[in-house]
Amino acid sequence: MQKHFLALAAAGLLATPALAQNATPIPEKLDAAALAKIKDEGLNRSKVMETAFYLTDVCGPRLAGSEGLARANAWTKKRLTDYGLANANVEAWGDFGRGWDIDKSYVAMTAPYYHAMIGVPKAWTPSTPGALRKQVVVVKATTEADLDKYKGQLRDKIVLLPVATPPTPNFEPDAKRLTAEDLQKLADAPAATPNAAANRPADPAMAERMATLRAQRELRTKVSAMLLAEGAAAVLSPGRGTDGTVFTTNGAPYAADAKPVLPELEMSSEDQLRLIRLAEAGIPVEIEMETKTRFQTQDLKGYNVVAEIPGTDKKLKSEVVMLGGHLDSWHSATGATDNAAGVAVMMEAVRILKASGLKPRRTIRIALWGEEEQGLHGSRNYVKNHFADPATMLLKPDHEKLSAYFNLDNGAGKIRGIYAQGNEAVKPIFTAWLQPFAEMGATTVTSRNTGSTDHVAFDAVGLPGFQFIQDGLDYFARTHHSNQDTYDRLVADDLKQASVVVASFVYNAAMRDQKLPRKPLPAPVKPQ
Repeated sequence: MQKHFLALAAAGLLATPALAQNATPIPEKLDAAALAKIKDEGLNRSKVMETAFYLTDVCGPRLAGSEGLARANAWTKKRLTDYGLANANVEAWGDFGRGWDIDKSYVAMTAPYYHAMIGVPKAWTPSTPGALRKQVVVVKATTEADLDKYKGQLRDKIVLLPVATPPTPNFEPDAKRLTAEDLQKLADAPAATPNAAANRPADPAMAERMATLRAQRELRTKVSAMLLAEGAAAVLSPGRGTDGTVFTTNGAPYAADAKPVLPELEMSSEDQLRLIRLAEAGIPVEIEMETKTRFQTQDLKGYNVVAEIPGTDKKLKSEVVMLGGHLDSWHSATGATDNAAGVAVMMEAVRILKASGLKPRRTIRIALWGEEEQGLHGSRNYVKNHFADPATMLLKPDHEKLSAYFNLDNGAGKIRGIYAQGNEAVKPIFTAWLQPFAEMGATTVTSRNTGSTDHVAFDAVGLPGFQFIQDGLDYFARTHHSNQDTYDRLVADDLKQASVVVASFVYNAAMRDQKLPRKPLPAPVKPQ
């Protein structure tokens, strides 16, 4: 019989206003000996940075469908098998589209003098026809009518597009940790009520911003079509970011039947502005550039990597606790904070559990998602294939067997708590589970949700899916989808702490007598 202690026992520390109306909840039982093993293994013999090194420096960029993602799929499957996990598999989730890889990329100004510049090919754009050395022309258009004045002037030219927001001095630090005040605001945030968004009064300012954004996108599509029709050689467009940071995007769809576009580089704002100033001053500007890109069309499917620690309880081993993060990244760096950090932590969590010799009652399943950056494709299709389709809400048998899914994908900062996703019944449970980590900075349970990552796929079909609260560090300021998202942005102690917290949460969920509480099933939602 293992020794247990009662976390946050009967003194009412587990009570919340919602629970106070009911009978006193049974305090959570936490296994002190197991927790000690988890902490010892995760803090003293950690492999999380070694894993992060292989995911980033060795596997390289992991754009959806790319060779880098295929390398990462194969490596993570082998590494999980080496840890002793069972049923490791690279599992197809369905049809995705073309992959894309960069073999070469180079851009420099060669006149009026030489200057190497920072530029990144936009994803899914084609190669240049060899090395180019061309004159530039600036194209500025705020309406479709503005395009007429450039007709007949663009053939064989490299087009410069304007910088919408020039750099200005920033007096705030790039990297920040959540303060006690920040965490208290999260803890105090009320749960969203059902259909709150639908019932909220219309926001005219938001509607106007969305209309402006749609108009800008439509105009950009027309600009691209005109440049191609006029025979321009290539496009240099400004990337969001300053100080040499370029936040990358795609320049064409990944669909197998996507229409052709021009070769396009996303440039640092400073380099783009220098070129524009020179050209507008009437000084001839010449650019030398070459890109070699390859489309991967031999396999149009997307994949997830899945592996398990089988459960040991005769009655509960058919039930599952899941954890995961997305394995794909953008292409301008090595996707360290987005999301090799989350993947490394989740892999480390299952390694800790295996190395500690713990025997979970329920099966623990890790899933490393593909194609998240293009719309949560890996997790959404996994949920659809295994649990339910949110468009119909016809539940598959495994829907009843999932206890919870835990996700990590908000950068490389340490865990400070967890988002309850509006599930008030789990708040006292998570509060108890966090209590042993208070000295490590993880204390907060909030009713709020953070969206735009893979736990949303589970929540959409009424399954308990949760994302951890993390310190932001310089995620949005510097690394998110940027050419700065490299191994060197990772903080080892933060990832060790996160690994221990995740391993503990997953183990606790696997050992409970009951699955975690669920919210009511949502109504079917037809895809937009």
